[in-house]
Amino acid sequence: MNASAEMMSGNARPEEFDRWFDTRFDERMAQMENEHVPSMTIIATKGSLDMAYPPFILASTAAALGWDVSIFFTFYGLSLLKKELELEISPLGNPAMPMKMPFGPQWLRNVDMNIPNLVMANIPGFEKMATGMMKKTMNEKGIASIEELRSLSIEAGVDLVACQMTVDLYNMAREDFIPEISDWIGAASFLPKAQKSDVSLFV
Repeated sequence: MNASAEMMSGNARPEEFDRWFDTRFDERMAQMENEHVPSMTIIATKGSLDMAYPPFILASTAAALGWDVSIFFTFYGLSLLKKELELEISPLGNPAMPMKMPFGPQWLRNVDMNIPNLVMANIPGFEKMATGMMKKTMNEKGIASIEELRSLSIEAGVDLVACQMTVDLYNMAREDFIPEISDWIGAASFLPKAQKSDVSLFV
């Protein structure tokens, strides 16, 4: 009589039952782990050029690994779902952001230009210049654009979710957004999914 039959017949000793139970439990847990699809939810709240990269990089990478991924775009992050992306970057008040030249000799490119906020705030068009420099640097380094990363995320099956409250708050028109948005919902509808995900991030 095998172990399973003994368990069913009730003839097994307590220690044998414990061993059998532990083995079956470990096998079941291993099976569940192998069948589990990792999931990740991201809440994207910012719409500047530099802060647009983290959610799309993380989402497209996780989706490429077979994860179930959803991004909830709210407040300024909602601008990342517009058909026409006009993203800029602002070094003003951002001490962690280095200003580097995207052209010139290598020694000049390596210099961190710590420009005082007072100077940046009083130079007309400084943010436009900083945005242009950042885009040029990314292009030279072969970094994908936000449009490309967004397309990669869509192709990989990432759910792009828009915050309906933000749309109403700013009187936005749905026609201005890409058609690939999977849903228009509020926080109360998104939070249950975030609660059940393996990884939940706020960007």
